[in-house]
Amino acid sequence: MRRPELDYILSTMLDSAPEVSDLIFTVEKPLQVESAGELTPVACDPPIEKLTPFQTEMIALNLVGENQWNLRDLLKTGSCDAAYTVLDKARFRINIFSQRNNYSIVLRKLNTKIPTLEGLKLPEIIYQIPKEKTGLVLVTGSTGSGKSTTLAAVLNEFNRTKAIHIITLEDPVEFVHPHHKATFNQRELGTDFDNFSSGLRAALRQAPKIILVGEMRDRDTVKIALSAAETGHLVLSTLHTVDAGQTINRILGMFETEEQEQIRLRLADTLRWVVSQRLVPKIGGGRHAMLEIMGSNLRTKESIVQGENEGKSFYEIIESSQSFGWRTFDYSALEAFEQGIITEETAMLYCSKRGPVTRGIDNLKKSRGESTTELNGLKMKEALGIGKSAAPPIPATLKLK
Repeated sequence: MRRPELDYILSTMLDSAPEVSDLIFTVEKPLQVESAGELTPVACDPPIEKLTPFQTEMIALNLVGENQWNLRDLLKTGSCDAAYTVLDKARFRINIFSQRNNYSIVLRKLNTKIPTLEGLKLPEIIYQIPKEKTGLVLVTGSTGSGKSTTLAAVLNEFNRTKAIHIITLEDPVEFVHPHHKATFNQRELGTDFDNFSSGLRAALRQAPKIILVGEMRDRDTVKIALSAAETGHLVLSTLHTVDAGQTINRILGMFETEEQEQIRLRLADTLRWVVSQRLVPKIGGGRHAMLEIMGSNLRTKESIVQGENEGKSFYEIIESSQSFGWRTFDYSALEAFEQGIITEETAMLYCSKRGPVTRGIDNLKKSRGESTTELNGLKMKEALGIGKSAAPPIPATLKLK
């Protein structure tokens, strides 16, 4: 297979459905794309009803190209990450992995247009992040939840407003930022540095004001990131966690028990924001970003240092600070339901605590004059004459004289 043939296949897959997010190649399955969260088979000419092991291997080798680093990773560890560009069409982040002695491939489409905070319609509190000068900002969520897009919008705001040096360490480089007010140096894992901890250590000698670390994958990266945040840098990074509370616990869990007390103190001093994201299906198609946002105050610092306990969980801290713009996933779910963006079922599926969300939805329905139950047409038995019986006579001994 030659590159023009591969580009033709990728272009056909991109054009097969609106808002394609992923392209998937698996043996014994046809070409598939993911659109709006669902997999769809793709027809091409000549038709490919089922991919063969040879076909997926040829596609994998063409995607890896001449990068010996990625080829070594694929053969040694069973998977590798790479990047690929279809000229004038799209850029992709690629993962190639072996399964049952065959190769499978997933290509994540990367947006070439730099997003903006206004365009993403994020909550107003997000505009506080580009005002930070030092510390640690974490954007968390599952794979494909929009973490990189949010961080790109934050960096774009810095680029628009501040003449500073920004270094990014990514796997791979997703959004290529042009030089506006800021100066960008974007480094790619496997091409420009060998792992995040060594790349971050080198970045401290490259005079940046802001450092973007693609992912906090290990304790060494976390320790160096904390050191960078303590020495006057603003460090932005991501974690695969489901909410703000789990983010703190995940970081602490990377360290041994004897180290945790010191890490708690350092994290409490440096953490500025935790933004957790979930992409949920919208009414009428497309997806909507639900956010949980936690900032830094005396209560969050105390809970990081001493741990969560009754009345001092991160969920409760966020909930009590909603007047300052903080929000839980439950608040975001109710807001999206009230605005008609998502259905009641979606709100219940993606919230954190179903009890408060159920009560909130019922209150919204009552305010609109809608029914809050599916049980209609119920009547009292007596009204229908069911179960009535004559009253027993009063015994003579109990009659009043």
